[in-house]
Amino acid sequence: MIRVFRCDGRKWLWGGSELLPDRGHSGVMWIDLENPSEDEEAQIFDRYFSVHSLSLEDIRRPRLRPDHSPHLPKVEEFPDYLFVIVNPLLPDNATQIINYVDHKPNTQLSAVLTHTLLITHHYEPLQTITKLRDYMQRHNDHADRGPDFIFHLILDEMVDDYIPVLDRIEFTLDDLETEVFAGANGPLLVRLLGLKRTVIGLRKTMIAERELLARLHRGEFTMIDEREKVYYRNVYDHLLRFTELIEASREMVSDLMQTLLASQANKLNSIMKVLTMISVTILPMSLIAGIYGMNFENNIWPDFKQSQSGFATALAMMLLSGLGALGFFRLMRWL
Repeated sequence: MIRVFRCDGRKWLWGGSELLPDRGHSGVMWIDLENPSEDEEAQIFDRYFSVHSLSLEDIRRPRLRPDHSPHLPKVEEFPDYLFVIVNPLLPDNATQIINYVDHKPNTQLSAVLTHTLLITHHYEPLQTITKLRDYMQRHNDHADRGPDFIFHLILDEMVDDYIPVLDRIEFTLDDLETEVFAGANGPLLVRLLGLKRTVIGLRKTMIAERELLARLHRGEFTMIDEREKVYYRNVYDHLLRFTELIEASREMVSDLMQTLLASQANKLNSIMKVLTMISVTILPMSLIAGIYGMNFENNIWPDFKQSQSGFATALAMMLLSGLGALGFFRLMRWL
């Protein structure tokens, strides 16, 4: 699907591909391709605005390599355009984060930026783009701002979408911490491992996006106007704080895993300690029973077979040996 926002004087016109003007159009325009067909991609990137073959390959990566993860964030400058890839979150990611494993942490949004044109491309419906479309329909006062301002709004919405996800991770970590110290185990380790993988994936994406925004607000690219740099710097500051939060979450997940494993090891040691004491306590009893169970005529041990109190004497010896072992454990403060 092709959506076009075109500046007409002091207001925005929005519609489909019928709004595409001639290549000589000097006004500001935003073209959004949401899950486009191959013909729609060719219409924009081949016939309306040609991009480098390497850029086109990166743009189509989710379609060409569906079994691969989205391309990591990056920014490249070409003679007539700026090419950017970011990884916004999916709309329902905040609710799926609790599943830890069976969710996609991000998707791919590709952008081509010139002084008068912004082209965005994505195969998944994005909350970021939806919010921006609604915003532009309500605010004609921004119709004279360039594509770099529109793209800053996309990045700003994308970064703000991390807030509910980070909050959900924080609440989940609090719940898991309570379970760890309450002595829960079993599937808890699996949940921690899944959450750790999610946090690491988000951290990797956010660090790459942080470096991308750092380059945009430093003024490395001519496509970013001087007056828009402060807005990119503001988005960078937000993402910097969120990156610190996800880093703290990563450390907390690792600490909880270490605590859980240590707790399970201590429980195992306690069980082994009890079983060992039982075995050592019973061992002398088994020795006495074994000695008096041997059928030898000449035996240096006293023969209680003919004595009426022989069985009771053997039991008493076993009891004394067991009590002696328990007394030794008590003396060594093992009990």
